[in-house]
Amino acid sequence: MIKLEGLDTSLYITDIAVARRLGLSIATIRRWRLTNDGPPFVKFGSCVRYRLPDVDSWAAAREVSR
Repeated sequence: MIKLEGLDTSLYITDIAVARRLGLSIATIRRWRLTNDGPPFVKFGSCVRYRLPDVDSWAAAREVSR
């Protein structure tokens, strides 16, 4: 784990890791990012990362109860 100015980088995951975590294709995650339909993300230069708590919160908010 790398520490950058107090930033816990273990909380940040790639789009590939998001896709695996949600059981979706990488293309779906990337398309959602472009259409603002997916979980919130951050950019470090040209690198896109997702905060793990944000991904989990975003997924939980989509739970459907019938």
